[in-house]
Amino acid sequence: MVGAAAEDYLKAIYKLARCEERVMPSALAEQLGVSPAAVTKMLRRLQQLKLVVYEPSARLELTPAGEKMALEVIRHHRLLEAYLAEALGYSWDQVDAEAERLEHVISEEFEDRIAEMLGHPTHDPHGDPIPTKEGHLVAEEHAPLSELQPGQRANVRRVTDGDPHMLRYLGDQGLYPDTEVEMLAAEPFGGPLRVRVAGIERALGRELAANVFVAVADEAA
Repeated sequence: MVGAAAEDYLKAIYKLARCEERVMPSALAEQLGVSPAAVTKMLRRLQQLKLVVYEPSARLELTPAGEKMALEVIRHHRLLEAYLAEALGYSWDQVDAEAERLEHVISEEFEDRIAEMLGHPTHDPHGDPIPTKEGHLVAEEHAPLSELQPGQRANVRRVTDGDPHMLRYLGDQGLYPDTEVEMLAAEPFGGPLRVRVAGIERALGRELAANVFVAVADEAA
């Protein structure tokens, strides 16, 4: 057992490494809301445990053992989000905070029972893939909605889940995973996007649309 704080670091390093070429301790401090000194102290501890490779001013990455632990915590978190939404009726803007509190304490048996009860889901309510029991996570690359061209149709696959207020707004606009969208027009000079969402025309800011990731429909279909 390395403790909840250490698991949070491993999870954050894993997520940062998936979207940045090089993980910097400063980015880790910002994401976790802690001081640079606290990050340095924890990284040294994780290095002693052989969970990270840490060379100040050089590189920061997970070891295979650290990555396995990070994926286990991510699996707990995303399974819990699915369970809270499907079994307990939590809205998708509430599940992240609750899962954050519970992800470090559930047993492997409880994890298995959640997965079985939900039919072994592959994605959480926000569209993020759930790692397998064996620690595999399929990489999924989708374009942001803001990059669609007028006339293009797509299906929502994932939304950024860090801001509950944004999630509530996206829900009000109907932008849930598996929803069909069509780009109607992009106003010039950074103006809003006009998008048809499940048959209803909406106006979306470009910054908001950049947090919605889509799979473009096969034009040949």
